[in-house]
Amino acid sequence: MDHKALTALIESQPASTALAQAFYTDEEIYRRDIEEVYLKSWIYAGHLSEIPTTGDWFLFEMAGESVIITRNENGQVSALLNVCRHRGSKICVEKKGCSRKLVCRYHGWSYDLDGRLHSAAHMPDGFDKSKVRLKHIHTELLEGMIFINFSEKPASFEPVRQDLGACLHPYRIDKAKVAHRQTYPIKANWKLSVENYTECYHCAPSHPEYTRGHALAKPGARTSPEMAEIMARAGACGLSDKTLSRIYLDEPGFGTGYAFERYPMWRGHITGSEDGQAVAPLMGEVRGYDGGTTDFQVGPATYALAYCDYVVIYRFTPVSLNESECDITWLVNGDAEEGKDYDTGRLTWLWDVTTQADKRIIECNAEGVNSRFYEPGPFSTMEEYTRKFIAWYLQTIKP
Repeated sequence: MDHKALTALIESQPASTALAQAFYTDEEIYRRDIEEVYLKSWIYAGHLSEIPTTGDWFLFEMAGESVIITRNENGQVSALLNVCRHRGSKICVEKKGCSRKLVCRYHGWSYDLDGRLHSAAHMPDGFDKSKVRLKHIHTELLEGMIFINFSEKPASFEPVRQDLGACLHPYRIDKAKVAHRQTYPIKANWKLSVENYTECYHCAPSHPEYTRGHALAKPGARTSPEMAEIMARAGACGLSDKTLSRIYLDEPGFGTGYAFERYPMWRGHITGSEDGQAVAPLMGEVRGYDGGTTDFQVGPATYALAYCDYVVIYRFTPVSLNESECDITWLVNGDAEEGKDYDTGRLTWLWDVTTQADKRIIECNAEGVNSRFYEPGPFSTMEEYTRKFIAWYLQTIKP
């Protein structure tokens, strides 16, 4: 699809309906999605606790790109393209590891943990290894969460750190640890995965496990008497009572949008679990349960929920035109011990069963969207956030 045709398609898209079929099925649009959305936005890569010591590393992979996230000799986080500067081979092939040097198995070139070329055998006279290094990806930290950006000149991350960092600080996510991490493959275009997460219209019919504990499944939850009660109790529990929304068309810089807001649990539920009761010790500086939970978001692909006793982070990434992934990280207090302070099965139950259901309904959605008879329908009043996401998306990919 050329620029003229894409512009015409975007301009013909009604503001109040789902996207036209081509946005999910056209290869050229998919390639534009990667270039204009994912390679220019801030994306969650992982948590500091996954690389606790010098030499620890793990891979972030997306749409054919591979990045080594490592802790270097100075204790800092480096994000390095997993592409050898000799003939382009991938250097790290396992998902994670610990290495004093990053060594390409093809011809033995080795690199320091900050990407500098350490050794390259049998090179001609005059070869200057100081001029060869692995390519860096921009990296920022937010309360222990690692974000990366492929752009040469990404938008400043400072507004996110200033505003959202203050709201998240009581949870001390920087002192937390990964209790579990799991990737869910989804046979659907990445936008269908993100759109599903941006609305709770589907929660009542599709997620009974979530709905019985979370008032967001009911319209008006954020303006309900229950909401006023939890906001009044937030301060006593050490939690922020702020609401932030700098996302999509209101964001401070491309791919840096952020949001932070609380909503109520139903009475008798204090966290997201099978029985609504605590599954882990309180997070960080949280001093009790106020009866609510927190949604927060960074950029177009990273969403999270912060309960008083654990945090769950969602990241949606494309794999191909018709495939995407949902990567989930469960964080608990850094001092918590598995088997003593928490049980992994109880901790992960709610968001595993919910994501398994999401996988099914998103894939079913994709099958319908691929039908020759698909026609976009109108949004409900519970899909306003999805409408905003689509408006931002269309503006982003417009030539």
